[in-house]
Amino acid sequence: MERRPPTFIRRRLNSFGYALKGIAAAFRSEINLRWHVLSAGGVVALGFYVGLTPLEWVVITLSIGLVWMAELFNTALEVVVNLVSPGRHPLAGKAKDIAAGAVLVAAVTAAVAGMLVFFPYGVALLQK
Repeated sequence: MERRPPTFIRRRLNSFGYALKGIAAAFRSEINLRWHVLSAGGVVALGFYVGLTPLEWVVITLSIGLVWMAELFNTALEVVVNLVSPGRHPLAGKAKDIAAGAVLVAAVTAAVAGMLVFFPYGVALLQK
C-alpha cells in the first residue's frame, strides 16, 4: 500500500504536536521554566482574586508569554551550543550568558509590569 504525503491540515497538526513536545521537554529538563510556570500560576490566581480588568489581563498575559518565550529560546540555544561545542569554549559560554541575559531582561520587564498592574490593588487592600 502506497503512503500518501500528509495533508496540509495533518502537517499543521503535526507542527503543534512537535511544539508541545518541545515545551514538555523543556519543562522536564529546566528548573527555571518550572519556576516561571509556578510564578505565572500565582500571578493568574492573584489576578482572579483582585479582579483584573481586561486590559490588565492583556499586560499580565503578554508578560508571562514574554518570559516563557525567552526561557524556551534560552533552552533551545543551550541545547544547540552543547551539541556544537560539548567542551568548554569562551564563545559557547558567551552565547549562553547572552541568552540567559535575555531571560533576565524578560523577567525583570514582567516583574515591573506586574508591579504596575498590582500596585493599586495592594494600596487599596492596605487602606481597608
